[in-house]
Amino acid sequence: MSARPRVGVVTFPGSLDDRDALRAITLMGGDAVPVWHTDRSLAGADAVVLPGGFSYGDYLRTGAIARFAPAMESVSAFAESGGPVLGICNGFQILCEAGLLPGALIRNRGLAFVCRWITVRVERPSPQPGAAGEPIGREGDLLAVPIKHGEGQFVASAPELARLEDAGQVALRYCSPVGDVSDDFNPNGSAANIAGVWNERGNVLGLMPHPEHAVDPDLGPTGGQAILAWLLSAARARVPA
Repeated sequence: MSARPRVGVVTFPGSLDDRDALRAITLMGGDAVPVWHTDRSLAGADAVVLPGGFSYGDYLRTGAIARFAPAMESVSAFAESGGPVLGICNGFQILCEAGLLPGALIRNRGLAFVCRWITVRVERPSPQPGAAGEPIGREGDLLAVPIKHGEGQFVASAPELARLEDAGQVALRYCSPVGDVSDDFNPNGSAANIAGVWNERGNVLGLMPHPEHAVDPDLGPTGGQAILAWLLSAARARVPA
């Protein structure tokens, strides 16, 4: 029997997808445990999820205050030790603010909140050979997942975007239902249709779509399973046999 990894889900004031993340982790075979934003312990977690929502009311800018939460000191140390971390929507924004991922998330190009199902194409299932965890499916796989955000436009300088492309750190791109990448299928104006990025080491992943809402076949498409499967497999690698 494979080990059941322990996954900590951090709740900040204003989080609203933490319970969905806890449920999704449980459905996928993990031991989901809540972590409060003031906790300095990650409750023995083998992986960490920063969920979606509006941490601290998105004051200043998205993720700017959450980045200083006591729990984030532990999350940063955990990531630096090679621990797998998944940031979803607001969690992605927090990871960028904390310097754990490159780039930034700003207001959608259309200045409107978007909430709908979209398709993303897997660009790099894993950023490098030997990175912890099984790949997110295969390169070119199409995943149906929902988005719901007002500040999801991924931006970075031209040199940084080139470096991300060269290093294989672009994990996911917005695309058509058949995999065509074009501005017509870019819901928020993100540079190069980028929907998710890896860190250089390949143990931290941030994305704007919500995989936790796309794991239960009784509720709809299951494109989120591949993303959570990566997190859980990377976590299992840290569980003693």
